Amino acid sequence: MKSRRGIKFALCLMIPVIAAYLAFRRGYYFNNTTYLIDGIALELLLAAVWDFRRKYLWLTIVAFLGAGISSSLQGDWSVARWLVLGIGALAGCALYMRDPRYRLNVVHAAAICCVLSALVSATVSSFPQVAALKAASLLLLFLYGMTGARLAILDQGEKFFERLLLGSEILVYSSAIAYFILRWELWGNPNSLGVVMSVICLPLLLWGMIVSSTRNIRRRRTFALVLAIVLLLRSYERAGITAATISALFLCIPLREYRLLIKGAVLALLCALVVAAFVPVTTQEVSNDDSLISKFVYKDKQEKGIMGSRRPVWEETLSSLRQHPWFGTGFGTTYSQDSFSHDSIKTSMTYTSFKVAREHGNSYLAIAEWTGFLGVAPFFILLALVIRNVVRVGAYMRRTADPHTFAVPLAAVVLAGFVNAGFEDWMFAVGYHTCVFFWMLALVLPDFTPHGPIVSRLWHYDALAVHGASRQESLSATPVIVPSHASIY
Repeated sequence: MKSRRGIKFALCLMIPVIAAYLAFRRGYYFNNTTYLIDGIALELLLAAVWDFRRKYLWLTIVAFLGAGISSSLQGDWSVARWLVLGIGALAGCALYMRDPRYRLNVVHAAAICCVLSALVSATVSSFPQVAALKAASLLLLFLYGMTGARLAILDQGEKFFERLLLGSEILVYSSAIAYFILRWELWGNPNSLGVVMSVICLPLLLWGMIVSSTRNIRRRRTFALVLAIVLLLRSYERAGITAATISALFLCIPLREYRLLIKGAVLALLCALVVAAFVPVTTQEVSNDDSLISKFVYKDKQEKGIMGSRRPVWEETLSSLRQHPWFGTGFGTTYSQDSFSHDSIKTSMTYTSFKVAREHGNSYLAIAEWTGFLGVAPFFILLALVIRNVVRVGAYMRRTADPHTFAVPLAAVVLAGFVNAGFEDWMFAVGYHTCVFFWMLALVLPDFTPHGPIVSRLWHYDALAVHGASRQESLSATPVIVPSHASIY
């Protein structure tokens, strides 16, 4: 403790001296906008590292969101996100080694096996350096997700979920102002808008509305939820609409919120009518059919069928997989179908705000093409383990109708991500903001399931409460104090 105070005191003395020296001897640093922005970013990074458990997770989320937002600073954020993720993985591993409270489990072991599989596939790629770098980015994501991000979420407890709900509201309000008032395509393309609303905002806000204790909080979250529905429908992203619907069913049916489900369905239908009347579908073709089915199901391309836009890219991916069945084309690298020369090999972009070199239209087909039938096994095992945790949470909700458990919003977000990834290839694109957010929650979900080391005690407390035990008796039966979640509700 004394050594830490000494370091703080030394920094308080050094920073003014360095600032004065730069002001008098290197004054041009303060006249250059680039230097000022870089200096401020470095200060924020150092401040987040200093308070790693509480602030660095939010800095990571902001960095990747900044790289996905269409703005003049997008290029700077695109470089900074990798620095932030790398420092987070290293610092998270160092802190985790000193904190023996939370052990790694089979989900984390499967994640490490996925990284090894990605590295093996990079050795057979025609661009081994690019594939190896992408595999390294996957390693950084999984390391940070199972160490630094996991420690931050478990230690913050109720504060994390409270801030997560507040952040979701801010994200929805900012997007609404950008799209409806400023006419600014904030997320670059409609698909990215649909992914953010369906995977991140809608499941969290719906859960937050269900567990709200006061009328004012419930009204505020309901308003944000309605805006999120309108933004999702405005994107006309069918994968997002499907994912949000399944996530809402997952929350409402086991919790016996049938009236809320019916009200939400009616409200979504009304919002769809308004959006269809005022927001045109982004397509080059003109359709005379103005029905909701034509706009939201066929996207004014009824003659091509429901999967008309996905079928060509799926067929191209399957064709590439047949030609490289065992170890794939290399993690993150894709062969074009016309030829196999050096110039025809394309690299998949890590986020969708820029032009994608080759779209797969399905995250599971994409990872199968990259790693082949042999290399894809660890990835499918990892996905199966995560789905098993979601099923466990759903079974608990059905048995108890209790939404006041942190596993509920985590499982809702993860389930929405699984559904959306069936039609969008972002799940293993590490540079994409939703990919980072999804895996941070998926890797911490085992700690909050009925068999997890943290929430098993919360389950024990709930069971004692059902049998009439007092809070003092239940706490005395649990030797380790767990995070409370009362203030969120």
